[in-house]
Amino acid sequence: MFSFTSIHQQIESEIKSLHFTYPPKSLYDPIEYILSLGGKRLRPCLTLMACNLYTDNLNNAIRPALGWEVFHNFTLLHDDLMDKADRRRKKPTVHKVWNENTAILSGDAMLITAYQLIGQTESEYLKEILDLFTGTALEICGGQQFDMEFENREEVTEEEYLEMIRLKTAVLIGACLKTGAILAHAPAKDAINLYLFGVHIGLAFQLQDDLLDVYGDPATFGKNIGGDIICNKKTFLLINALKRANSQQKEILKQWMEKTVFEPNQKITAFTKIYNDLEVKELTKKKIENYYEQAIFYLNSVSVEPQKLKVLTEVANQLMGRQY
Repeated sequence: MFSFTSIHQQIESEIKSLHFTYPPKSLYDPIEYILSLGGKRLRPCLTLMACNLYTDNLNNAIRPALGWEVFHNFTLLHDDLMDKADRRRKKPTVHKVWNENTAILSGDAMLITAYQLIGQTESEYLKEILDLFTGTALEICGGQQFDMEFENREEVTEEEYLEMIRLKTAVLIGACLKTGAILAHAPAKDAINLYLFGVHIGLAFQLQDDLLDVYGDPATFGKNIGGDIICNKKTFLLINALKRANSQQKEILKQWMEKTVFEPNQKITAFTKIYNDLEVKELTKKKIENYYEQAIFYLNSVSVEPQKLKVLTEVANQLMGRQY
């Protein structure tokens, strides 16, 4: 078994070796920029780690793994544009370094590049992996559309929100794990259990990201705090705050949500006070723990020696160990 560190190093090396030779170079500069910002490389690493449960030969999984990483970064590029985000991984976002039109077009080129990499899957599994890729990509688009629609809706249920983050975030993590299992000739049931492990750890991860957007340390979080509040995103925290709020608290929240001109820090402070009063931080942490426990259940259902699952368990623990 390879360690997460060794797999991560291999992925980083492979990403650095990607070359974009088609003209004009200006189309690919933003792609190289966003890929150079680093990150955990969680998704391609999970593809190789799932493959490694069954074989030490990871060569046939590397290009599809890179495809998932390029696709993931494509979604971040367009998400930042739609969210009007200024920073990504402590650096200016692509549309800030260049402009919005460049971000759109270079994002499109990233998506095509992802297809090229996925297309290098060995022929025996190409259709299955391509179907998984396209299906997951459409689910993510659906999740993003729900996310945008929720911003303009007065009421969003907790169930609707959880389905949105399943589509927008969690299915990608599941698909990366399933890809590695498929390419390693894993039993179909194992591929499903690894997918479900990924989906549930993805749900926990996104809820934790929502929590950190309010309570995280900007120095370690990598993004400005309060971005979801400023954009009126119907996160798990806001949905449950509206559900628990008394009439006065609900009115304060709605007044801030209706303002088009405001001081961002004042809005963040007002929301955070109500969140604290209603104990939505504790409620969110409990939901995160529930999803984490379900994820570990599915992981432990995979039919390999328990020792081989240790590296995936450690990754899950590290993801859930981020500081508030």
